[in-house]
Parts: sequence; C-alpha cells; structure tokens
Amino acid sequence: MQITLFQVSKRYRYDWIFKGIDYQFNAGGRYAVTGPNGSGKSTLMKVLSGHLSPSKGSVEFRVGDKKITPDEVYSQVSYAAPYIELIEELTLKEAIAFHRRFKPLVEECQTQDVIDLLAFPKSVEKQVRHFSSGMKQRLKLALAFCSQSSLLLLDEPTTNLDKQGVDWYLNLTERFLRQRTVVVASNVETDYSFCPQVINIQDFK
Repeated sequence: MQITLFQVSKRYRYDWIFKGIDYQFNAGGRYAVTGPNGSGKSTLMKVLSGHLSPSKGSVEFRVGDKKITPDEVYSQVSYAAPYIELIEELTLKEAIAFHRRFKPLVEECQTQDVIDLLAFPKSVEKQVRHFSSGMKQRLKLALAFCSQSSLLLLDEPTTNLDKQGVDWYLNLTERFLRQRTVVVASNVETDYSFCPQVINIQDFK
C-alpha cells in the first residue's frame, strides 16, 4: 500500500497534536515513527490506518494502481498496538478463529500454525483473560503478522515482552514482513531496527 499525506494536521480540542505533514509512505517501504511519549505517534498511526480523519489536510491510499477510500482501508491493514483489546472471554483457539472471520491469514498459515508459532501448548483452551500481559502481546503480534494485508502497523510492538519475547518478535519480522508497507511507532531502536526510514513526530509540531 502507498499512503500519501498532504498537509495533514490533527487537533484535539484546542491542542494541535501535529501539523502540516507532507509525506509519502511508499509501497513495500519500512518506516519508523519516533518521538517522546504523548507526542502523537499513536494518533498518526490511527490516521494511517484510516481509523481517524485529519483535522486539516488529506490522506490518499493506493493499492497498486487503485485508489481506495479511508472506509476501505481496514481490509488492507493488520495492526498491533497496546490499546487494541482482545476479546478476553474467548479461548486462544476461539480468538484465532474469530479473527480469521474478518481477516484471512497468509496462505501458509492455519489456526494451528498460529498456535504453534505462539508456543502456548497448554493454553489452547484457556480464556485470553487468564493470559499474562506478555502472552496477550504475543497474540496481538502473531495475528497482525500472520494476516493477509498490504499495510502492517506496529505501535510499541515489544510492550510487555521480555528478552525472549523480543527475540521472538524479531524472528517474526524476518519471516512475515514480505512485500508489505510497514510502519513501526516506537522509541525503542530494537523495535524498528529493520526500518531504514525514520520520521520524528517532533518535526511536525
């Protein structure tokens, strides 16, 4: 997916979160969005996902030669973020099956493959509410990486992960990035070590 921002600004009440962003995220590119906590990284990610509209300016989304509307972007996006909630009453197996009803997995992945990737053999029938914070984060990441999408958005991807979890995340980036456009919002360099393009949100205050 290619995303072009034309003088994009976002305001909440009287406070401008960022102003005047002119930028193009090229199809298949790897991008990092950095900046202090509370600076607007997550807000920009929501604009890139089509979930939020800018207060000023416009966003153009293209897949190949086709221009798509913000209302259609959801079908092209996979997204992992701390503020995205899981349905905690579902078991692990049910959570993956429910996700697949809305977003197909990449061709070589089935529900069991995701379970194997997570390496939670004793938790298949356990409700998500009983998972640790690290297990929940792994599930969010696995669903995002294994979904068919042309845009992968990762907001603070190693939140709640220990060193083993971080290594697991980096392994996902090697296996599942493919030709997708990838945007990572984080201040942790390890999170976006594979991203040659770095955008500091502070440049747009």
